[in-house]
Amino acid sequence: MPLYRRLPKRGMGRGHKANMCSHFKVPYLVVNVKDLNAFDVDATVGPKELRDRGLVGSLQRPIKILGDGQLTRSLIVRAHAFSASAICAIEEAGGHVDIVTMDMDIHNGENGPELEA
Repeated sequence: MPLYRRLPKRGMGRGHKANMCSHFKVPYLVVNVKDLNAFDVDATVGPKELRDRGLVGSLQRPIKILGDGQLTRSLIVRAHAFSASAICAIEEAGGHVDIVTMDMDIHNGENGPELEA
């Protein structure tokens, strides 16, 4: 029997090949575009507003907006990631997309202290 068949299999996977790199994935909290219709017209919707409405549970994980459903209102949406269909749906409704980072959430929506070079 060849040596490669006698040695134990080692690697970074967790068993099945389909999820070998699952521990490198970012665990997003998902919000659909149709859920954003609960907000007022021309409102700014960020992670804190989504938590206040009960659309996400925690602000410890990044938020991703997906394009399921229709948006009937013009909104300014701030999140960590957007799908391509969500960006199209928000901009077709007359809204604007803002991508934020996790650092901005930690400092209450503002950038952290400036570092001197």
